[in-house]
Amino acid sequence: MNHPPLLHRTLSALGLAALMLPGAHAGEVSVAVAANFTAPMQKIAAQFEQDTGHKAVLSFGATGKFYAQIKNGAPFGILLAADDSTPEKIAREGLGEGATRFTYAIGQLVLWSKQPGYVDAEGKVLQKTDWQHIAIANPKLAPYGLAAMQTLDKLGLTAQVQPRVVTGENIGQTYQFAASGNAQLGFVALSQVTEDGKLREGSAWVVPGNLHGPIRQDAIVLKPGQGNAAAAALMDYLRGAKARAVIKSYGYSF
Repeated sequence: MNHPPLLHRTLSALGLAALMLPGAHAGEVSVAVAANFTAPMQKIAAQFEQDTGHKAVLSFGATGKFYAQIKNGAPFGILLAADDSTPEKIAREGLGEGATRFTYAIGQLVLWSKQPGYVDAEGKVLQKTDWQHIAIANPKLAPYGLAAMQTLDKLGLTAQVQPRVVTGENIGQTYQFAASGNAQLGFVALSQVTEDGKLREGSAWVVPGNLHGPIRQDAIVLKPGQGNAAAAALMDYLRGAKARAVIKSYGYSF
């Protein structure tokens, strides 16, 4: 039985519409995300899946640890690092696609306390002796930890503060030390303690950029992600207006 031409056209239109629906050719990409970028990336990943149908499977941790895992064959498709030197090294060593590298955010270091009014606007609390512990991320693994140590060096406070340092494996664990009160102070990422430009709780000193090296955070497509449509789509999405609005709301710049 022959179908009328109108029915043929209707079926063709329906088929085309189905192809255009988000998720019709949905893919998945595994993303290694620097711990400081946890909250914004969770929001971005949800928006990304809603808008494109692609799914980003997120793992959070220290950039240095991710590098070791990637070198040992971990099947991540994208790295969102807490620095620019690790993605550059990954590209140089052939573990990722250098042409895909870009700075998705510039991080901001803060000295933070859970206690309101404890940290002054100039960070002079560092010179006091009435606190016992300060949480700092491992400077060998976490760029925010390195920035914290550079800050103490610039202020001439390293020798005075060092005996009271509690070291976090990454900036996420470092924040937990300070948030739990196990450390009265913590050098953490601004993104961990603010949202929409407002401090969520406690008190903080935003560390001036001239006290440490810039925290440029680069993204790169890794070898397992090459040719992956979801990986390419996510890299594009991170440059887009929606993602950038989220990134900016957590205190990052570009």
